[in-house]
Amino acid sequence: MKNLIIYAHPNPKSFNRAILMNIQQRLAQLNRSFIERDLYALNFDPVLKAADLAAIQQGNTPADIAQEQAYIKEAKTIIFIHPIWWFGMPAILKGYIDRVFSYGFAYAAKDGKISGLLTDKRVFVFNTTGGNELTYNQAGFNQGLKTTMDNGIYGFCGMKVEKHVFFYEVPTINKTQREAMLLQIKAMEF
Repeated sequence: MKNLIIYAHPNPKSFNRAILMNIQQRLAQLNRSFIERDLYALNFDPVLKAADLAAIQQGNTPADIAQEQAYIKEAKTIIFIHPIWWFGMPAILKGYIDRVFSYGFAYAAKDGKISGLLTDKRVFVFNTTGGNELTYNQAGFNQGLKTTMDNGIYGFCGMKVEKHVFFYEVPTINKTQREAMLLQIKAMEF
């Protein structure tokens, strides 16, 4: 089973990087092949341009988009790793989704209904937050993020979200607490 990791954090020393490394180790332990797409390292252009839309509508998908679509098409499991900034995903990842999850590739209309085209994909989402779990739960932030991402993006495109994991208060917790978070990954089945 092929796994695609889509990673979005600019700091190579971040806790998100530790999550990435632990997921890579876990996949290797499970003898699962994977490809990593580090959007910042790739300097991925997140801006959907009018020329991109016109090219896609004419069946001439721009090369950088086509390459990412090929990785997605080949994957059975897609793992997203990114922080929550201003109660959403980093702009580079949102732009990736805007450009890559295009009409005709990720979803399409048929008989007046829109349906997802990526129905053979499983999704795992790992998010870090600066806020604490109690605040996120009481204010409904968790549910809002899950509705937007899990249903509004991945589910809309036909993918099945297997797990959406939040790691809270990452900037302020201690090393022992971070290590306990990473232990969750070491026991996870992908």
